[in-house]
Amino acid sequence: MSQTILDLTGLKCPLPALKTRKALKSVKPGDVLEVHCTDPLSVIDIPNLIRETGDKVEISERNEQRIVFLIEKARLDTPGPLS
Repeated sequence: MSQTILDLTGLKCPLPALKTRKALKSVKPGDVLEVHCTDPLSVIDIPNLIRETGDKVEISERNEQRIVFLIEKARLDTPGPLS
């Protein structure tokens, strides 16, 4: 498992969510993408994005200066409904 840091500090909506979506395409299943944001709307936008992608997200830090998300890319070995 590896971890990649994506620094999106200073960017405003919708850029944090769009750049997170793009970065997730290069993350391998089981790896973690750590996203640093300053836009308060990212606490809504990024979890909504992750619900769409099926990955896992948690907020590991949230204060007046920044918000840090830990996003774990979904593993491909999870059996689907037709398996």
